[in-house]
Amino acid sequence: MKKPLDYKWTALTAASVGTFMANLDASIVVIGLPTILAHLHASIVHGIWIITGYTLMMVILFVLLGRLGDLYGRVRLFNMGFIIFTLGSLLCALSRNGDQLVVFRFFQGAGAALLMANSGAIITDAFPKNELGMGLGTSVMAVNLGNIVGYTLGGVLVTYFGWQSIFLVNIPIGIFGTIWSYTHLKEISRKPVGQKFDYAGSILYCFGLATILIGLAIGDPLSERNLLIIGCGVAFFIAVILVELRVKFPTLDLSLFKIRLFAAGNVAAFLNSLAFSCGPFLRSLYLQLILGYNAAKTGVLLIPMEIIIFAISPISGRLADKYGSRILCSIGLAFNAAALIWFSTLNQKSSYGEVLVSLALFGFGMALFSSPNSSSEMGSVPPEKRGVANGIRMTVNQTGAVLSVPFSLLLMTLVMPYSKLSQIVGSSQLISSNELPIFLMSINHACLILGFVTLAAIIPSLMRGPKLNAAVSSPKIRR
Repeated sequence: MKKPLDYKWTALTAASVGTFMANLDASIVVIGLPTILAHLHASIVHGIWIITGYTLMMVILFVLLGRLGDLYGRVRLFNMGFIIFTLGSLLCALSRNGDQLVVFRFFQGAGAALLMANSGAIITDAFPKNELGMGLGTSVMAVNLGNIVGYTLGGVLVTYFGWQSIFLVNIPIGIFGTIWSYTHLKEISRKPVGQKFDYAGSILYCFGLATILIGLAIGDPLSERNLLIIGCGVAFFIAVILVELRVKFPTLDLSLFKIRLFAAGNVAAFLNSLAFSCGPFLRSLYLQLILGYNAAKTGVLLIPMEIIIFAISPISGRLADKYGSRILCSIGLAFNAAALIWFSTLNQKSSYGEVLVSLALFGFGMALFSSPNSSSEMGSVPPEKRGVANGIRMTVNQTGAVLSVPFSLLLMTLVMPYSKLSQIVGSSQLISSNELPIFLMSINHACLILGFVTLAAIIPSLMRGPKLNAAVSSPKIRR
């Protein structure tokens, strides 16, 4: 089917609304978390799951939904995502306690997974390869616009209209997105003929990934209970690999990792996401609990980073179309590492100007890394595997995001006991003067280690190869 000349912009608009919506809800909840926990009389465990449960659901479902999109239509699943996400937002606003909110965040996360798992593939289908970086870069603008609005609107809504309003704001956006995508998107990808869905591999994959992430995310990951859970997850995953290597049409297509651009990009993205995704959480703790800002002001003060990413991402995507992703991505990772290391030096007397330096470094770093890396990964895979490839790409990114907050808390517990840390983070009150130095030291310690994790990501980034276009035109990949 011939694509209309302007369909790429129609597809980009619909996909961008979906990614905007999913990321709006992630950032808006981070800003409102201390208030939510206080009003629902919830614990720090609830707080972790309110943030990570949403992302965990996406991680579990990305590859599965990407494969379903390849087989049965990406647009159909994308449209379902708007409906489920909107309903999930309403249920979150009606929650009466921490347990209910966690459950409804899982449901909301399923809707976000349907949106995110298919948006990248829809854009890749619609754009020619020599403009793919620009298309995905513009989509990244929507991601960061969601973060900007979330930080700003989240603080204002929580402060003046109550925590429920941060979920209710999604409903009109969801209704618009549902109508727009249903009336404008077209199924232009070719569905593979004669391929069957891999039920055994899908079930084992979901159980294995969920078990590993739960073991890492709840409580102390080094406890006997959690190590047992993680061990069960690893056993499931070994079974997944054995099954998928023998299935003719696997859900988790391991052959994609034979593509150097795809494999190296995913390793770099995981390490970067692990270190970067806890940034809003740690900065929110610093600004609210140490410097004493309220949620509304904290949200506004975090915006400069998102504005920089918003402005530069399309430019970096276009540069990647012309010059390749290798150097751009590696420079971006260096900026991100510098931002974390700089933030690790802040103290209770630091000015907002010093915080702004870290935000600016983060903004430049993510803008240089995100769009070129996505273009490198998606442009390197065969068209008929773009759904599952995007699912794997999103899974890798979001796995890093799921683990990021628990991992940062684990690093903080190397300085401050977990019980005391839980008490402080779960409170909306300022820290007492005798607790402040050690709490601040725990944040600095976590940021320093995360900075070195980001530096390690430069190694696989440089190993991806010099140019995307050469890989895309390779007969081996075109098969």
